[in-house]
Parts: sequence; structure tokens; C-alpha cells
Amino acid sequence: MTENHPVTPSPELVKQWRAAASNVPATLSTDSGGRRDYIDFIATRAAQWGADAELEACCEWLGTRTVGFPAELRADRRPKPPSLKRVALLQLDVLNADLGLEGKGVDLSQIRRALEQLDD
Repeated sequence: MTENHPVTPSPELVKQWRAAASNVPATLSTDSGGRRDYIDFIATRAAQWGADAELEACCEWLGTRTVGFPAELRADRRPKPPSLKRVALLQLDVLNADLGLEGKGVDLSQIRRALEQLDD
């Protein structure tokens, strides 16, 4: 590990990644071309951490020059996964379409209204 690089994870963070990867098998994986799953896990965590660190540094730099842009950049580059409510509504739409194709029309409006009442 390059100690003088500005984007270097702390030894504590590396230790956390190793602990998190302890349940990942360290045997050779046949479906990943001979790479070790454990190493892939650590490499993925390191890449994500480095990308997040770089994004935060860019947002901090932009924050001294522009107003509002860092928050927009962060939201666009690290979108949040859809809420459980949104996923449930999409699944309800798929269910409704599938039932319609089978000729089994069902009134799902009560379920839809209940889901729409939930907080995101």
C-alpha cells in the first residue's frame, strides 16, 4: 500500500474490511476465472471507498466555489436505492399486468391506496 498517497484507507478501515470479509470463502472460485472471492470482496470495498472519498473531496472543493452544486453532484453520483414503498408499488403493477394477461382481473386499488399512504 502506498503510504504517501492522499487517498489511502486507514489501517483501522482495512481491518474492518478484513473482518467483514471473514465470512467470504477464500477458496478459488470457478465462476470468476480463478480469482479469490475474498480478494474480490476486499478490492470492491476499497474501490467503493476510494470513489466515495474522491467524490467527497470534489464536493468539498466545489462547495468553496459554487452553491448547491455539490449536493446535486453527490445525489446524482450516489443515488439511493428505491424505497420499499416504491418497489412494492412497482411489484403491484407487475402483478396487476400479469393477472390481466391471464384474464383474472382483480381489484388491487385498496392495496395500492394502502401502499401510497406509507412514508417513503
